[in-house]
Amino acid sequence: MSTDNLTKILTSTIERLSQPESLKELFHQHRDGDPLPSGKALKEIIELSRSILFPGYYGKSTVNIRTITYHIGVNIERLHKLLSDQIAAGLCFVDTKSYDSTTDFLSQYKDKADGLATKLIERLPDIRAILATDVEAAYNGDPAAESRGEIISCYPVIKALVNYRVAHELVKLGVPLIPRIITEMAHSETGIDIHPAAQIGHHFTIDHGTGVVIGATCIIGNNVKLYQGVTLGAKSFPLDDDGNPIKGIPRHPILEDDVIVYSNATILGRVTIGKGCIVGANIWITEDMEPQTKKYKKSN
Repeated sequence: MSTDNLTKILTSTIERLSQPESLKELFHQHRDGDPLPSGKALKEIIELSRSILFPGYYGKSTVNIRTITYHIGVNIERLHKLLSDQIAAGLCFVDTKSYDSTTDFLSQYKDKADGLATKLIERLPDIRAILATDVEAAYNGDPAAESRGEIISCYPVIKALVNYRVAHELVKLGVPLIPRIITEMAHSETGIDIHPAAQIGHHFTIDHGTGVVIGATCIIGNNVKLYQGVTLGAKSFPLDDDGNPIKGIPRHPILEDDVIVYSNATILGRVTIGKGCIVGANIWITEDMEPQTKKYKKSN
């Protein structure tokens, strides 16, 4: 191919890729001082959160009872700075209104972002307390587990739940975008996909974990156990008059306390699985289950 032909092809392709009609809703136009949330910074935020919530298991292994206050203090200070910046970036990302281009995003969002980051950090003791119940549930529910330390160090459910429980608190604080990125990071790391808006009680665990999906409007009670491959999803998407999916309506299951769902079971729609129910492996549920009932796939 001649140089002239190559230049023409490349120039034409660049022009086609730059056409506004081809970029509709696929292009985020940056404004001065308007950064996107940083995947690198959010990864560090999760690493810091894990080291604060489970010191000695994540982060510096040299931490001991004499130095723990110092280590947590340093990590908290760093976490607040990173989190504040990322929340501000998220607020800026979803704010599509024009604003004074002579003023950078920090002056418009910094105070709000600082306050939200502070509120999240203030909730870390409560997040640790509920994660402790998740560790207990995983330990008590797995005869192969030799210690709670093994659960914290090795089990993907704990890594996924740290991300989820931090992200869920950010959702409750009204932080946009950042919570979803955080739970998708756990999804990539563990194979466990929990939407940050889902509501999950204490003593929750997922055995093995790979392939579990928990939708945005799920409500899960206390002492619930899932196995690998479980889907808590939506059965259908109601449409508006224009044929577009209606957003913001409850469409995922409710699992009451003490429910067990075995591997590869699929529960779809706004159905209620009553207290103490057992859902067997490889079955499809689209209707309510009364409390203390069992449903298994019949053998041939």
